[in-house]
Order: sequence, then structure tokens, then C-alpha cells
Amino acid sequence: MNLIPTAIKGLFIAETDSISDHRGTFSRLFCERDLADAIGSRKIVQVNRSLTFSSGTVRGMHYQNTPHLEMKLVRCMQGRILDIAIDIRAGSPTFLQWHAEELSPENSRMSIIPEGFAHGFQALEGDSELLYLHTNFYKPESECAILYSDPRLAISWPLPTINLTDRDQRCPKLSHDFCGIEV
Repeated sequence: MNLIPTAIKGLFIAETDSISDHRGTFSRLFCERDLADAIGSRKIVQVNRSLTFSSGTVRGMHYQNTPHLEMKLVRCMQGRILDIAIDIRAGSPTFLQWHAEELSPENSRMSIIPEGFAHGFQALEGDSELLYLHTNFYKPESECAILYSDPRLAISWPLPTINLTDRDQRCPKLSHDFCGIEV
């Protein structure tokens, strides 16, 4: 695995090498040793899968609040998505900056999103399947979200946004006094 830092400190992209022959391909999807510079001593405690049926669908922008902060490792197993991570760490020099990364099985990339980031994505193809590895257990009482279309963020979604849940449509915009979450 090749670990690529982004312009936002702590946010990484991992590229996976594939071995191909006449039988097919083989890829290591997670290796604690290869990813040590990004994940440190954190442990994966939960693995989730999502399947998004229609292109244009947006899911997010979600995060877990203190004390249940989590790192997410996100990989697209089928289809294609635009993955978005927003820095919402209090005091961060890149506060409210976001990074977009196209993830697909073909590019073998994985987003490594640390604690203190909101996360979401848009399906660029129908039947896009994601695999999520989490360093903390999901706690509904700690889940928060930011409106996907918040003008303060000005996220450039490549397709018209469709199929948002009621919850994602009703997420609040960032208040002018929002100064981030403590990490």
C-alpha cells in the first residue's frame, strides 16, 4: 500500500497494489503495518457496508461527536463515488476545508479520514458499494451532521443531488459561531 498525504493534515489516501494473472486479481485491502503512519495505534472495531442504487445520490455529511470520535477508512468495492471529507477540528489551520477523492475498484484508493472530520459521498454510478472500517463503535446519540449543500462549504457536487434522506435534507447549516469539535 502506498500512503498519500493530502493538503489537510491527518487526512490520507491509500493506494492499493493489485496482483493480476490469468485467474484474476488479488489486493490487500487493509494492513495495519502499511497504514501505521496514518492510523497509529488505533484498532478497527466495526466494519460496515453500504450499497447506493442510483447515481447522484448523496449520503452525508456525518460525524461522531465527542466522546465517540472515530477514524473511518472508506473504500469503494463496486461502482464509483466522489468521497468528501471536511475538516471540522477546532483550531485546525485547515478548518472547514474539504478534500474530494474519486474512489472506485479501478483506482484502488481508500480514504483514511481521522477524527474531527465530517464525511459523505455522492454516487457517480448506480449500485456503488462501500466498505467502511471504523475505530469506534457507532453511537446514535453522538452522531451529528452538516447540510450537504451548506454555502459556507461550497462543495462542488459533480451530479445533480438526489435521494437524500429526510435527515440529511434537514441537517443544519453551520452556524456562524461554529468553531469546530474538540479532538
